[in-house]
Amino acid sequence: MSIFEILMLISFGFAWPTSIIRSWRSRSNAGKSLPFLLIIAFGYLSGILHKIIYAPDPVIVLYIINLCMVSADILIYRRNHLIETNALP
Repeated sequence: MSIFEILMLISFGFAWPTSIIRSWRSRSNAGKSLPFLLIIAFGYLSGILHKIIYAPDPVIVLYIINLCMVSADILIYRRNHLIETNALP
């Protein structure tokens, strides 16, 4: 467990709620990139697998929380895409 890994995950963890709230309220994907979100999700998933296989420690909780927030942002991205294409009211 590294203090720098923890600080990185905490700082990213504070950024995701802002992104999620902004996307939800704006009902728009302006400034968003689905490939970017998917790459970030893949990175968190890789971190989780590393913790499970090679270095189990409590930091895995931070990876899981961040992955959940990115997943929520991906779902909101999909919702906003449907709104922008008039598939949803």
